[in-house]
Amino acid sequence: MYAIGIDVGGTFTDLVVIGPDRKAVFAKSPSTPADQSVGVMAGLEDLAARIGLTRAELLARTTRLVHGTTVATNALLERKGAKVALLTTQGHRDVLEMREGLKGDRYDLRTPPPEPLVPRELRFGVRERIGPDGAVRIPLDAASLGEAIEAVKRSGATSVAVCYLHAYRNPAHEIETVERLKRELPGLYVSRSSDVWPQIKEYERVSTTVVNSYVGPAVQLYLRNLERSLAEAGFAGSLFIILSHGGMAPVEEAARLAAGTALSGPAGGISGCRRCAELLGIADLIPFDMGGTSTDISLIADGRAMLTADAGLAGQRIALRSLDIASIAAGGGSIAAVDAGGTLHVGPASAGSQPGPAAYGQGGTAPTVTDANVVLGTLDPDAFMGGRRRLDTDAAGAAVDTVAGALGIRREEAAAGIYRLVNLSMADGIRLMTLRRGVDPRRFAMVSFGGAAGLHAVEVARELEIPRVIVPVTASVLSAWGMLASDLRYEVSRTSIDTGEADRAGALRHVFEELEETARTRMQAWFDGPIRIERSAEMRYGEQVFEIDVDLDGLDLNDGDILSQIDARFHRRHEELYTYASPDQEVVFVNARVSAVGTVPKVMEDNGFRPASAPPAPRRAREIRLPALMRVPVYRFEDLRPGHEVHGPALVESETTTVLIGRGDRMYVNKLGWLDIAVSRSA
Repeated sequence: MYAIGIDVGGTFTDLVVIGPDRKAVFAKSPSTPADQSVGVMAGLEDLAARIGLTRAELLARTTRLVHGTTVATNALLERKGAKVALLTTQGHRDVLEMREGLKGDRYDLRTPPPEPLVPRELRFGVRERIGPDGAVRIPLDAASLGEAIEAVKRSGATSVAVCYLHAYRNPAHEIETVERLKRELPGLYVSRSSDVWPQIKEYERVSTTVVNSYVGPAVQLYLRNLERSLAEAGFAGSLFIILSHGGMAPVEEAARLAAGTALSGPAGGISGCRRCAELLGIADLIPFDMGGTSTDISLIADGRAMLTADAGLAGQRIALRSLDIASIAAGGGSIAAVDAGGTLHVGPASAGSQPGPAAYGQGGTAPTVTDANVVLGTLDPDAFMGGRRRLDTDAAGAAVDTVAGALGIRREEAAAGIYRLVNLSMADGIRLMTLRRGVDPRRFAMVSFGGAAGLHAVEVARELEIPRVIVPVTASVLSAWGMLASDLRYEVSRTSIDTGEADRAGALRHVFEELEETARTRMQAWFDGPIRIERSAEMRYGEQVFEIDVDLDGLDLNDGDILSQIDARFHRRHEELYTYASPDQEVVFVNARVSAVGTVPKVMEDNGFRPASAPPAPRRAREIRLPALMRVPVYRFEDLRPGHEVHGPALVESETTTVLIGRGDRMYVNKLGWLDIAVSRSA
């Protein structure tokens, strides 16, 4: 039987299948932004052909299909989500606009705040009030709610977010409101804050619930259409969606918690890198994912991916936990331009998949990073996508000439400038994730993946003195491959600030027991395999205005000294993050969190690599210009075997990616058939 991973990117849809022979076979298909399922189904056709099956035969033999989607991401970035109405406590309808009183750049007085997803005329106050202790101060007023529902009906809204004050303590009014909405306005997508994010902090709760309602209808429609298309094509297995925290969930859960799919695709890449860490026995990795439109960067430290509750996208706050990923507007399709002052910029605008870089020959004329690589000779126009799409060198050169003309330099110099500038931009992204957090990138190895990463990863690593770059065989489709290494995951949390209980330890134990029962029950409805429970807490010092995530696994909640042990974990984690702790300060336990993890059997791939019996032989040589003209050997990835060693400069090509190795670098092929590159300090 087969397992398939699918990652929809901005330019290409990546697909990986692992079958009974344990070999990973992959394919790429152009993404279709108007309807992503079209590109998915076309990619499945190609994937099936590569293993000698029809699409129907492949799908009929597939037991698990795991999918990362950018539907929610695109809806937010392009402002093409649903028309949302917000029902909230009377007098609080402007929380969404007031935000936290902060700006992205607090010293720029002219920066306008992000436009709310719900305009003021679609925000309706309802007479009710729950206190911070969960007690009802003002009962839900039926007449006031009726007026708000009528206003929603007149507004033409297609989705509703319900977020009442302190509903995280007592959701009764929200539940009653949602039941009435469904009776009187059937067919609308409805989110309530006590279901989406039942935690303290009013703005975060409102914003996350609104985002869920904004993207929910599009995500729900897409997933239903995809399910139908797959079923009609012969698929009868289980379809799972990767969520932003790196776990996967069934379609119905992804549709309910649509905001949790905002980083769905990149999360698959981090799952893949965690798998790389296990296979290589390396605890500290920097995942470096460069695709067509952006580069995603994160950290795996001590074998664990970093999670955050401070994520945002397109100016909107999403407080759901997600993998900590920095996304840089730098990819193969990033457009280079010279401003009025004569300064060269690369990105953030991208040519995307349509029309794409000028070299694609689809009508694009703007100079991109891909066009620069064609001019520099690092990208072979005859070998792109295995030769199935020949790149237009004349169009690439003409596009780069627009930059060269504006700067008064030669074409090759302009291309080298584009290449250098995009590398510096990506290096800055890694500095954000490492140096600015007190982490030394020099003790990490970099995992290079994504279709465009191979041409840039070594130079970016050199810029940061990262000593080692690893390129897996599945580098160009690592996000899709990583999805097959993901587990099912369901998270539930509850605010549990100390309110003066005599038995604080007993109260905390009770909260965790209830959360564990809820999480386990939900997971058992999806999954009949082994379930692992993970506990954590969000805590802070008394005077702080932010919390940090503290791992509580391994602690015995029945221990009489459990509160001191939890505090000790917090102090230790605070010191790890910020280099200091204050053991004498008051510690506040804010949120309890439990994750139920359904451990899915990992598909163990075996690509049949055998040790090398002779030195590697290049297929040919090619002239490149980085920065000076040089002739370098070109190796085929599939010709390399464990034990092979290549000294740079050199190029390694496969159907879906090209890897550039600089002068002084040494590339070794490890036992998995992956490239393991020792990066020289200077090339």
